[in-house]
Amino acid sequence: MVVAVVAGLVAALGVVWGQLPAFAAGVTASFVRVSDWGSGWEGRYTITNGGSTAVSSWSLVFDLPAGTSVGSYWDALLSSSGQRFTFSNRSWNGLIAPGGSVSFGFLASGSGSPVGCLLNGQACGGGTGPTGSPTATPTASASPTVSPTTPPPTTPPPTTPPPVGGLPKHALIGYLHASFANGSGYLRMADVPAEWDIINLAFGEPTSVTSGDIRFQLCPVSECPSVETEAEFIAAIRAKQQQGKKVLISIGGQNGQVQLTTTAARDAFVRSVGAIIDRYGLDGLDIDFEGHSLSLNTGDTDFKNPTTPVIVNLISAVRTLKQRYGADFVLTMAPETFFVQLGYQYYGSGPWGGQDPRAGSYLPVIHALRNDITVLHVQDYNSGPIMGLDNQYHTMGGADFHIAMTDMLLAGFPVAGNTANVFPPLRPDQVAFGTPASTSAGNGYVAPPGVQAAVNCLVRGASCGGYAPRSGTSPGFRGLMTWSINWDRYYGWEFKNNHEPFLNALP
Repeated sequence: MVVAVVAGLVAALGVVWGQLPAFAAGVTASFVRVSDWGSGWEGRYTITNGGSTAVSSWSLVFDLPAGTSVGSYWDALLSSSGQRFTFSNRSWNGLIAPGGSVSFGFLASGSGSPVGCLLNGQACGGGTGPTGSPTATPTASASPTVSPTTPPPTTPPPTTPPPVGGLPKHALIGYLHASFANGSGYLRMADVPAEWDIINLAFGEPTSVTSGDIRFQLCPVSECPSVETEAEFIAAIRAKQQQGKKVLISIGGQNGQVQLTTTAARDAFVRSVGAIIDRYGLDGLDIDFEGHSLSLNTGDTDFKNPTTPVIVNLISAVRTLKQRYGADFVLTMAPETFFVQLGYQYYGSGPWGGQDPRAGSYLPVIHALRNDITVLHVQDYNSGPIMGLDNQYHTMGGADFHIAMTDMLLAGFPVAGNTANVFPPLRPDQVAFGTPASTSAGNGYVAPPGVQAAVNCLVRGASCGGYAPRSGTSPGFRGLMTWSINWDRYYGWEFKNNHEPFLNALP
């Protein structure tokens, strides 16, 4: 989420990646087609620093022929103009030491290949196109097994929600930048408007990627001159809770990579997150693991029975916290589409290996904790096109994307196209969707009429456009999440002022 802020500020200032200084000699990029299934393929670029000085950032550009386009992508930021695609580093993989390398990947539809590859304005490998030879394609059986005739799952969701006192039927959920400075400005807890029902404090972050030791502190005065004292912060939280609001600690975010690789890290996570909850008297926990926090080990192919330590340990840790705090403990999650809905086509590294091991990696966590989750609000932004239950690709930025992505959670879906391995639907009261509060907050902003059209389709079966939800109507749909409360204030409370009364008017 934080990277969306940076991207928005860059766009606002008119900075273009092509203005970055050229790389030192010896920095090259090579391309391989990891897999190919006829109608599309998975590609990977590896940027290698063969020079003697470190590289601090990178930007790679290539063209695709007409009829071929980029869908989902990972480990990079993407912008495009026509058939030209520009990938730039994310916050954690811009620095490349001498002799080191980084890679990013993407899915493409169509049969064309990248041409005219440029790495910060220079040929990627001494030529005008991608270097490296495509790998051998897998056999036909290695293609995605989603079939246009695959029927949608019909298993009905359970009907009895767990008791969570104080939440309205339809909730307004937002993230509050509490621990860092931000281009939208610092907002004191006491000044958060009463319309927000769940306030996720961004962010609790680990002392190291694998420590499991999570720390949270208010933004330093040097960065946020208007920051309140801790006592004032806690008093404001109590005031919100007396109004029936829920205040959670959100763990992770763009920069807070958390990998619970060991049971020691799991136990440290439980201790440290519990200490934060106790110190501030919070109502629960939001899991916002992004980047490389979750991935599946090779051979871990059954989302119902995961074996990968980072998955198993996270499930165990959250269960422990839920048991400690009881039935009113609020648990929310904010995964990206890559980690959830992409699981309809791809899961982990796949039966033959070679796929991105993070594809669908949230599914075992969601499934194991489905009786404990209060709200799952997938980030319907900063996403490439994702295939829906109609077996068509849906692109962020309109009502259609919100409808199709949310319908997958309400209807359930076969994982990696395997109709014998179906991710069951969640209850409607457990499902919301996330959307940027403004154009500066993230890619995929949708104006209020489009967001409300999507909700009307999901709740009432109206304004559905060309997509008919397989889940039918869901009057219990929980609500809307946004990144972020701060950005909403910066843009005159457009999100809050439009959507809070709209949600309250729903049946």
